[in-house]
Amino acid sequence: MLQKNVDKLIIGAALAVAASALLPIAKSIFRPIAATGLEGGSNLINRGKSLVQIARQEVEDIIAEAQFERMKKQLDKEIALLDDDKYEENVYK
Repeated sequence: MLQKNVDKLIIGAALAVAASALLPIAKSIFRPIAATGLEGGSNLINRGKSLVQIARQEVEDIIAEAQFERMKKQLDKEIALLDDDKYEENVYK
């Protein structure tokens, strides 16, 4: 039982030494990878924002065109009614 504890202690110490030696190497490798990942994520978010803005502008344009067409039809109806009234006034004179 004492031998198992000694083996575990030796393995633990070896792992601690290995980790302290490998940690600076891992930092130097993973730091640029993490920075690139963050930059890519930021670019992706910016692209998403611009796509949402473009879609919003398109929807606003469609709504404005529909409102214009509705207003145009209403004005055409009112003009037609005025023309009919003028025609009837001239006929009944």
